[in-house]
Amino acid sequence: MIVNALLRAEKVSRSYGNTAALVEADLSVTASEVVAIMGPSGSGKSTLLHLLAGIFTPDSGEVWFDGRRLDTLDDSRRSELRRTAFGFVFQFGQLVPELTVADNVALPLLLGRTRRKDAYARAVSWLERLELADLGGRRTGELSGGQTQRVAIARALVTRPRVVFADEPTGALDSLTGEHVMDLLVGLAREEGTTVIVVTHDVRVAACADREIIVRDGRVTDPYAGGVVR
Repeated sequence: MIVNALLRAEKVSRSYGNTAALVEADLSVTASEVVAIMGPSGSGKSTLLHLLAGIFTPDSGEVWFDGRRLDTLDDSRRSELRRTAFGFVFQFGQLVPELTVADNVALPLLLGRTRRKDAYARAVSWLERLELADLGGRRTGELSGGQTQRVAIARALVTRPRVVFADEPTGALDSLTGEHVMDLLVGLAREEGTTVIVVTHDVRVAACADREIIVRDGRVTDPYAGGVVR
């Protein structure tokens, strides 16, 4: 385990019925680190990300964030952390189709009770950083795949989260667009000092990270644990 890790999982296991998704997985991530979680489809990598983000709770083991036990918090407190300390980028963006681009980016701030004027000012600022300022009034259904993911990045970072969780963020994009999206995500996160945990099966995406974690058959190989399968 890494000393003074921002986020860590200790011996976490999770099953779905009789199927084990994770088996005593260990993982430690430091502040401002970019970590790629790799593995074949169905290996348990997305389950590990969801446990680290407090979306799921483990059947056994512990998850810690910033010195606090995350998995024992009640649903409302975990939800609050996901609104304030965590940002998310998913494979298909998961934007709200009824809202405009600017609305989608401002939404996490509005849910956190930021004043409307301030929320939209920050949303516009992030859209400008991602070269999307002219698209703020459009509906998300009018966007290309690359534009959708750039909006998702703006939404993930607008709250200045401590950690961004990205689950196959380039999986629906062509290779060139995917590389551009990852460069933006990692570059902006480094500028903000944000930790990034990205689930991917693409070695080009993983190459953007500081290190790679391998999940196979529910077991984790972590170079910081000496390469031992846990």
